[in-house]
Amino acid sequence: MDSAKKKILIVEDEAPIARALSDKLGSSGFDCLHMSNGREALDAMKTETFDLILLDLLMPRMDGYEFLKALQDNKVNTPVIVASNLGGKDDIESANELGVKDFIIKANSSLGEIVERVTRFLSDN
Repeated sequence: MDSAKKKILIVEDEAPIARALSDKLGSSGFDCLHMSNGREALDAMKTETFDLILLDLLMPRMDGYEFLKALQDNKVNTPVIVASNLGGKDDIESANELGVKDFIIKANSSLGEIVERVTRFLSDN
């Protein structure tokens, strides 16, 4: 896989986490863009295309669930991996019903593990 050509949209409201993800994914050869909420992410998607969206669920202005519904409503097929501290059965089921490809609980995963799962997903697809 030539990951240098893979573009990831990171949708995360916590700036330190977003920076860490962007830095780690960037050093792994990915091109990353960070938006701090779903509304900004939807605006970015009007002018750019992405190979993957890495999405938090709890955010201001437009949360991850609203963002996922907007993707469905607009028939956007960009794959989404959720990376959230929400990890209840209902949270995971709701995200899966909205078409996510994977669900990562940030509190239970190291940065390296998140990058590994993103890399594995993009190399398989």
